[in-house]
Formats: sequence, structure tokens, C-alpha cells
Amino acid sequence: MYPLVIASIAVVAIFIERFNYYKKCRSDTQLITGMLREYIPGGKFDELADALAKDGGIPASVILDGVKCIHLKADQNELIEGASSRAVGELRKYLNYLDTIVTLSPLMGLLGTVIGMVESFNVLSTAQGQPFAITGGVAEALVCTGTGLFVAILSLLAYTYLSQKVSEFIVQIETLDSLYLSFMKGR
Repeated sequence: MYPLVIASIAVVAIFIERFNYYKKCRSDTQLITGMLREYIPGGKFDELADALAKDGGIPASVILDGVKCIHLKADQNELIEGASSRAVGELRKYLNYLDTIVTLSPLMGLLGTVIGMVESFNVLSTAQGQPFAITGGVAEALVCTGTGLFVAILSLLAYTYLSQKVSEFIVQIETLDSLYLSFMKGR
């Protein structure tokens, strides 16, 4: 039961941390789209950089990495691709732990149940064949399975919700990346 309690605490902690992180990392993509249309054709890169920094979100930071290097002879495609990969890595941070807990929790619960059942049958052998001597132990052993399933369901819900948020960020990043790069190419 102790590993399951630790796993459930980890699920809640990861969910709260990621939820707050995603909330903090949002960008106003419509505003950024308008800024890209306005500032890039006019060559107002300093103003664009200031506006993107002010936004502070992850999609804006990806474009900001490209804008900061606009005066260098660097390939904007590669800069944006690298910044996007780094941003997606940050967004997916800790989600693999939730995925592992989803798989591992029911197995830990079953292991606890099997150990409890073995102990219950040991009681049967010492209770001189009284079959009712094991019922309390069996019921107690099944609590492990129920707890493992509960932690797995909780983890799956958290993982699914957070994965959806990551997917939304990825769509925003890709949309802004392609818009930025197309404006830069047209320039």
C-alpha cells in the first residue's frame, strides 16, 4: 500500500505542477499573428521582440528565439525548429512518469493482493481448517487491488488531460512557426 500512496501523491503533485506551468505558459496566438503580419513586413523586429517577450508564453518564446537572431546569418528554419523541439520537451516534462504510474499501479495492487492472499492461506493452515478464518484477510488483500486501480484511473485522467494541453500548445507553436517562417521567406 505504501508504494501506491506514494504514487498517488506523485500523480497529484505532477498534475498540479504541470497545470500551473501550462497556465503560466499560454500565449495569445491571435495577437501574435497580428503582430507578425504588422511588424515583419515593416522590418520592426525590435518591436516584435519586445511584444513577444511581454507575452511570455511558450509559443511566443519560440518565435522570439528566431527574432533575436534575425540580424545574424543563421537559418531561421533551423533556429525555429530547435526552439520548438526544446519547448515541446519542456511541455512534456514529467508526463512519462504519469504514463508509468498508469501501468504500474494496478500491478502493484495485484502484488499486494497476492501477498495478502498468501498470508490469508497461511492463517487457514494454522487455524485448523476453519474456512472463515481467511475471509477477513481476503477482503483486506483486495483493498490493494482496488487502490491500485484507483491510482491508475487517477493517473490516466491526469495524463490524458495534460497530454491534450500539450497537443494544444504544439498546434499553436506549429501554426505560429509556419506563419513566421512564411513571412520571413516572403520578406
